[in-house]
Amino acid sequence: MEEKISLKQKAYIILGSFLVAAFIIGIAGALQAPTLSRYLAKEVQANPYQIGLFYSVNAIAGIVVSFLLAQYSDNKGIRRNIILFCCLMGIGNCITFAFSRHYLLLISVGIFFSAFTSAAMPQIFASAREYTDHTGRNVVVFNGILRAQLSLAWVIGPPLSFTLAVKYGFTTMYLSAAAMFLVALLIIFMFFPAIRRSAPASKTSEPKEKIFRNRNVMFLFIASISMGTANMMYSIDMPLYLNQILPSAPSLPGHLMGVAAAIEIPAMLVASMLVPRFGNKNLICFAVICGIIFYIGMIISQKEWILIALQVFNGLFIGIVASIGLIYFQDLLPGRTGVASTLFNNCISCSIILAGMLQGTASANFGHHLIYILALIMVSVSLIFCLIITNPVHKTKHLKN
Repeated sequence: MEEKISLKQKAYIILGSFLVAAFIIGIAGALQAPTLSRYLAKEVQANPYQIGLFYSVNAIAGIVVSFLLAQYSDNKGIRRNIILFCCLMGIGNCITFAFSRHYLLLISVGIFFSAFTSAAMPQIFASAREYTDHTGRNVVVFNGILRAQLSLAWVIGPPLSFTLAVKYGFTTMYLSAAAMFLVALLIIFMFFPAIRRSAPASKTSEPKEKIFRNRNVMFLFIASISMGTANMMYSIDMPLYLNQILPSAPSLPGHLMGVAAAIEIPAMLVASMLVPRFGNKNLICFAVICGIIFYIGMIISQKEWILIALQVFNGLFIGIVASIGLIYFQDLLPGRTGVASTLFNNCISCSIILAGMLQGTASANFGHHLIYILALIMVSVSLIFCLIITNPVHKTKHLKN
């Protein structure tokens, strides 16, 4: 009896460590991402084209590195060790940005560290999926709770990021993010399970999966890129846009991100529980419609209270897609959780590439308002692809288990 209780307690500790690590790494990311465009513009004196180029190069490097790490982890790598390495790279990345203001150094050395850092979260989600499958727990619900940790981090992170950057400077802000990675590294080292996979099983199943020949995977991939491009253009441009139209409210971008993230948390949890009843497709289509409403509002209004109210739709849009999208990819690629999680993450990276190019070019030549028109078009395109996705019958059964 005592052994069973100890094993049960150990399982709860491991599950808790996933949640805490995801939250802390989320905080580290939420400290850096919201102010990156302002950091590059003010501290590094980068022009709009250089800012767009930086986002694009950073995304390309992240795609390549995270996909290679995903293949390695699915075949024979221990995910725990990979995540530890990614956290070390995160510390290096934060230190580089804290003490350097040279564009060429940041776009080379900084992005080298950032590329490995970006693989941490998909590896955590893959490891969590692997562990919950192994222990027979509810995969969808735990994934929703895990995704909610990121949203909770984004409730705290953006306002804190702007506060640290404005009051204490970017060096303090980046060193704070480095401290978060260090804490996460210690938690992962002490509590994460070191799960080994047999190489023969991976080699047997991998050739059967033709990712880019899977019609549903490709439709979901295109839809996710379209949604992500709209969201990333908004994330990159919004601090600059609000600084132009509402210069008297320098902390407003952080508050908008925080409100949206606060909506995302219940949206993620509720969506994960509604999957068996409504299905992935219906929930994601509902989320995209919320996104369409949000960008229409961004186009037609510049009032502060309306921008805050619109975050309800933005939070539903991002929260549901973030919660359900990852599970959707994992279920469409059974046995390859690392690749599936990374594919979902790489949708975001591909979105950053497109968003960086579009935002830099559009804002420099036509002004910030065009960004939100383009975002509306992107979200509308994603709705079309979501509608034509068909769900394999066996995936639905898996979700209900």
